[in-house]
Amino acid sequence: MHRRDFLTIGGIGLGGLVLPSVFGRAIAAGQLAETIDVALKKSLSDTALTAARESGASYCDVRVGRYLRQFVITREDKVQNVVNTESTGVGVRVIANGAWGFAATNSLSADSVANAARQATTIAKANARVQAAEVQFAKAPGVGEVSWRTPMRKNAMQVPLKEKVDLLLGVNAAATNAGASFVNSTLFIVNEQKYFASTDGSYIDQDVHRIWAPLTVTAIDKASGKFRTREGLSAPMGMGFEYLDGAASGKVTTPNGVVNYGNSYDMVADAVAAARQAQEKLKAPSVKPGKYDLVLDPSHTWLTIHESVGHPLELDRVLGYEANFAGTSFATLDKRRDRFQYGSDLVTLFADKTQPGSLGAVAYDDEGVAAKRWDLVSDGVLVDYQTIRDQAHILGKTASDGCCYADSWSSVQFQRMPNVSLAAGKTPLSVADMIKDVENGIYIIGDGSFSIDQQRYNAQFGGQLYYQIKDGEITGMVEDVAYQMRTPEFWNACVAICDESDYRLGGSFFDGKGQPGQVSAVSHGSSTARFNGVNVINTARNLA
Repeated sequence: MHRRDFLTIGGIGLGGLVLPSVFGRAIAAGQLAETIDVALKKSLSDTALTAARESGASYCDVRVGRYLRQFVITREDKVQNVVNTESTGVGVRVIANGAWGFAATNSLSADSVANAARQATTIAKANARVQAAEVQFAKAPGVGEVSWRTPMRKNAMQVPLKEKVDLLLGVNAAATNAGASFVNSTLFIVNEQKYFASTDGSYIDQDVHRIWAPLTVTAIDKASGKFRTREGLSAPMGMGFEYLDGAASGKVTTPNGVVNYGNSYDMVADAVAAARQAQEKLKAPSVKPGKYDLVLDPSHTWLTIHESVGHPLELDRVLGYEANFAGTSFATLDKRRDRFQYGSDLVTLFADKTQPGSLGAVAYDDEGVAAKRWDLVSDGVLVDYQTIRDQAHILGKTASDGCCYADSWSSVQFQRMPNVSLAAGKTPLSVADMIKDVENGIYIIGDGSFSIDQQRYNAQFGGQLYYQIKDGEITGMVEDVAYQMRTPEFWNACVAICDESDYRLGGSFFDGKGQPGQVSAVSHGSSTARFNGVNVINTARNLA
């Protein structure tokens, strides 16, 4: 868990003080299984669409949203907090006189929704008076009345709280019995009930479910006071509670015996392994700085993809729209025209909002555009960016890529990162076979702290577990590892990628962007990949 994620979850653990402004109002657990009648959502949407057109809007979309969160937070043998929240309302976005306007209401009454539509239109007309050019809005065909739900077998919101608490306390006990000094475990469950309607003729009802089960295990050497931690190796997923059934479908055991998980997660087994590995980290020697060939597990690579590919290929960042807050991008538009070599010819990086189990999986984005897959980097060459409907014309496209998203009914939707992933290798290759060819390397598992510049060009990444490789053999654990990279040099150093059988997802619930800030959930998949000649530094601090 990264610091920003810890602060979000930790704030909830400390009395839930951030809840009213971030997640909504507290509700009873029984209300987590409730829904809004589709007929009511359609009626409210039609009311807003009519009011917007009558007020002079040339386009209008309406989002009726019910956003639900549940947190179950534990430490050792204690339940620290259980929080259930709900946020419900309607957001209305319009184009009038060639400009955008937006307004929202938390009242599900016809009058309130109509007033929001009229207010949005008034705002748009005011914006038009100072706007230099009219919005150019790519067409999206109306799809009529459709519905979509995250494929799942077991709705986590309907699982009894006792079952969740028993799972987490069992996880903590198992880690403690395996030698952990401290252990924290959490369940974070999300249900977004999103209804979208537009003057294009779409009425789209989507029921999105996500789950995350982070844990942190700490081992302490009481003689020296030294301590080490190991975070869980699960990924947040777009799935139901079946993710935690322990069957571990898609489980991968690495050559050094570390278990990484695919479409199911054995949380108890991972906690036990974390306790043992945290103790092993206490005894591991510090890494010797220098050039190494890196073998990067998907549980690590997802974050590198997120920061060095996902963000710099967001078109609004490339155009400078995010410069004041999030930065710009080294991957400027001329690089697409000039067929910039982003990576080696083994590297294909693709965007995909349809990946099963991914956090970003939906049928339609928040502009009513159908989800799809497309290449951003093909055989190493930069070929595309991520766009939404009012950006498509900039790249000469006639349609959006479906990358528009809002984190709440009360937030205006804007360009957000889809799932961005590294394509698996095309020829059969296992992790063990990859390691056999490494003379001097480090095998990195799990994500850790990172730093990256405002153009997404220079970066530094750490992990959870580091194993020295000598002459094709894993010789033992090392510590205090971070590697430095320049984005194009790093991806051009990719010399091998394991095949599809090793492909797994990682991701984050808290990808931040925008002013005011919004968060989105996004996954990044890959197979284990090898990068030659990467600079590794030692991050140890001398406290003597």
